[in-house]
Amino acid sequence: MMLSKLSRRLAAGVVLSVIAAAAHAQLKVGIDLSSTGPAAAIGITSKNAMLMWPKTIAGQNAEYIILDDGSDPGAAVRNIRKLISEDHVDVIVGPNITPAALAALDPVAESETPMITLIGSASVVEPQEGKKVWAFKMAQTDRAMADVMTRYMANHGVKTVGFIGFADSYGDSWLNEFTKFADLRHIRIVASERFNRTDASVTGQILKLMAAKPDAVLIAGAGTPTVLPQRTLVERGYKGAIYQTHGIATPEFIKLGGKDVEGTLFPTQPVVVARTLPADHPSKKAALAFVSAYEEKYGKGTVTQFAGDAAGVYPRLQDAVARALKTARPGTKEFRVALRSELEHAHELVVPNGVVNTSATDHVGLDQRASVMGVIRNGAFTYLAQ
Repeated sequence: MMLSKLSRRLAAGVVLSVIAAAAHAQLKVGIDLSSTGPAAAIGITSKNAMLMWPKTIAGQNAEYIILDDGSDPGAAVRNIRKLISEDHVDVIVGPNITPAALAALDPVAESETPMITLIGSASVVEPQEGKKVWAFKMAQTDRAMADVMTRYMANHGVKTVGFIGFADSYGDSWLNEFTKFADLRHIRIVASERFNRTDASVTGQILKLMAAKPDAVLIAGAGTPTVLPQRTLVERGYKGAIYQTHGIATPEFIKLGGKDVEGTLFPTQPVVVARTLPADHPSKKAALAFVSAYEEKYGKGTVTQFAGDAAGVYPRLQDAVARALKTARPGTKEFRVALRSELEHAHELVVPNGVVNTSATDHVGLDQRASVMGVIRNGAFTYLAQ
């Protein structure tokens, strides 16, 4: 009898010790971003938003370890392997370019470490099988953006489009998704060209597009490299509408593009056009709060969609970590597995760039409330009604 009581007391003590350890364990977040290189305009603003994150997550002290991959997928993989094997992080945030995120699937799956990426392409999370079950994504999918864009095109008389996109997985994804919705809305792609992020000239490709005489041209790229094909179109006298993807929404794009990017049409997320969103948009309050805080720290007109995506990672983690702590403590494989599982259970979670509802088959969780049309008007990103 006495031994039985003693055993129960010891067991209770062990449980209390585990709970106490979980309550005081430090949570480690490994972050890989392109803070230099061609994608720096994206990575820098993401990093800025992360520097605003609170020092605790769901009551846990949090350590944020930020590494720069220089916009190089190989460097991104090396960074992520270091974060996992040497720093023993509980979760990876990033990368923010598609080729790097796809390359990162191997190390995160091997180590069973959840990864929340900041890319636009859905290819890193779809289909939800194999290595991809460890990946989640903050930004709206190319599919949803192509949907809202082609709907706008159809509503405004666009029948033919010339396409020029990055010669990588970002361009591949956009051409694939845009083609599906263009076909649905009876919009014909009359010419298709590619360019590299580091190209100094795209004159040949632009002349081929213009020879096809499209009603509009879609440039499928991200960051400042997308200014080059648009400027070339303008310099060569193209008079049709110019569309870009949600990857352009940085102040650097407007600053570098100047008058050549005025009137650009593009799909985007709530943060970019927060001040001109309709009053009843479900993310307007959260988007405005973030924009105000970000601009107070970094200056007026500095906020980007990518900063908004990065800001949204924190509430995603706060939400999932709170539940994962009931199962295991940070620093263990059990916690990483529990965190991956709980990231699948966000429900009507409002973040600056939308409302999140994830599941075992949907690791993005954003619906059309996270997709709006924008236009560059008077040197600013502005909401555009359908």
